[in-house]
Amino acid sequence: MPDPAPRTLFEKLWDSHRVARLDDGAELIAIDRIFLHERTGSVALKALAEAGRTVADPARVFCTMDHIVDTRPGRTGTLVKGGDVFLTETRAAAKAARIRLFDIDDPDQGIVHVISPELAIVLPGLTLVCPDSHTCSQGALGALAWGIGSSEAEHAMATGTLRMSRPETMRVTFSGRLQPGVTPKDMALALIAGHGAAGGSGYAIEFAGEAVEALDIEGRLTLCNMATEFAAVTGFVAPDDVAFDYLKGRRYAPKGALWERALVEWRTLATDPGARFDREIEVDASAIEPMVSWGTSPQSSVGIGGVVPQADARELGYIGLEAGTRLEGLPIDAAFIGSCTNSRLSDLRRAAAIVKGRHVASGVQALVIPGSMSVRRAAEAEGLDRVFTDAGFEWRLSGCSMCFYAGGEGFAPGTRVLSSTNRNFEGRQGPGVRTHLASPETVAASAIRGAIADPRELAQ
Repeated sequence: MPDPAPRTLFEKLWDSHRVARLDDGAELIAIDRIFLHERTGSVALKALAEAGRTVADPARVFCTMDHIVDTRPGRTGTLVKGGDVFLTETRAAAKAARIRLFDIDDPDQGIVHVISPELAIVLPGLTLVCPDSHTCSQGALGALAWGIGSSEAEHAMATGTLRMSRPETMRVTFSGRLQPGVTPKDMALALIAGHGAAGGSGYAIEFAGEAVEALDIEGRLTLCNMATEFAAVTGFVAPDDVAFDYLKGRRYAPKGALWERALVEWRTLATDPGARFDREIEVDASAIEPMVSWGTSPQSSVGIGGVVPQADARELGYIGLEAGTRLEGLPIDAAFIGSCTNSRLSDLRRAAAIVKGRHVASGVQALVIPGSMSVRRAAEAEGLDRVFTDAGFEWRLSGCSMCFYAGGEGFAPGTRVLSSTNRNFEGRQGPGVRTHLASPETVAASAIRGAIADPRELAQ
C-alpha cells in the first residue's frame, strides 16, 4: 500500500473524532469533554431537562462558578444585580444532572480555562467545548477546544456530538527566541496587530516554531487564549514532553499503565513533515517588544516605545488619546492582573518580581485576582501575596472578576486601566472605562510608575 498522505495535527484530531459526514457538507464530531460556567451552564442544563433529555455521560461534563462571582475576601455570592439566580439555578441543575460542580467554596474553584488544565480535565487529543469564546486556551495541551453557545452545549451533553463545518488550517510560526522581558501575551498582541483582528477568521491555527516550543504550558495557554481575538475557530500547540510533564499526576490524568498507553498515542499528535496548511504566517519572535494596546481592539496595539497612529476618530475619542501620543509615560488610574489570559502562578511570579520592594504609585488602584484557588494557595505558600499587598495591591479570591463588566463590579467611568485581560472593547471593564491590554509584567511596572512603563526597566 502507498504511504498515507502527510496530515496536519488538526487533521489528525478532526479525523479521529468524525462520526459522520452530513449531506449539507458539515460533519458530526464526537465531543470528549464539556465544561460549563454559571452564566450559561444553568441555561443549557435547564433547557435540556425541560426538553425531557438527560446528560448522556455526566462523568464527561464539568461546571464552575467563575464569571460573575464576587472575588473579594469573605464572598458569599455575586455583586451582579439578580446574579444570585444564576448561582442557585446552576447548583440545582448540576446536582440534578449529576455533573461535577466547582462551587464558590470548592478548593478547586476557579476560571474554567485555568482549572481545566490544572486538573487535567483537558488532555492531548481530546475535543473539549465550553460556552465561552476563550475555550481555545486549552489547545495549549494539544487538544481541539473551542467555544460554543448554550444550545450547542445542550446538544453536546445529550448526544456527545456536535455538528461542525470543517475549518481551514493555518500555521503561525514564531521563529527565533523571545528577548528578555517579552512574553506570550506580547507574541499574541504582535500577531494580531500585524495581521488584524480578523486575520485568523475561519481557521484552526497551530502555533509552532522555536519560540513556541520554548514556552512552558502556562505561556502556551496565554498564546492559545488570544486565538479567539484573532477571530480563529481555535488555536493549539502540538503536545510534547513539556505538556506530558505538566499533566503527569494531575487528578484527571491517566494513571499507571493507562498513562503509558496514553503517552504512546499522544506522541503521534504532531503535524507530519510535508503536510500542507491553507495559510502560513511567520513572525520573528526576536523582534517583538513588550506590547500595549491603544484602542478598542487587540489589533490596535504597538510596541511599548511606539505612538498612537492615525485611526478612527470614535476609537481615539473613546480611549481619550490623539494620534502621535507616546504610550510609554501615559498616566494610568488602575492596574489589573487577572483573567483567563494571565492569572496563573507563573504570571503572578513574574509580576511579583517587578513589584517586590516597591510600592504602587499614589492614586493608582491595583488588583491581583488569581485564576484559581489552587493558584492562590500556591502563591501564598511562596509569599507572593505579601509581595503584592506590601506594594499596595489588593489580593483577591479567584474568578473572572473585573475582566469584564456584567453589571456588578467595575472600574469608574473615565478610569484608564492597564489590564492583563484579553479584550478592550468599549465598556469591557465598565461603562466609559479605557482599557489598555498588556502583559502582567507591564501592568506591574506601570502600577509602580503610575504610568505605562517598560517592564524591562524595572526587572530585578
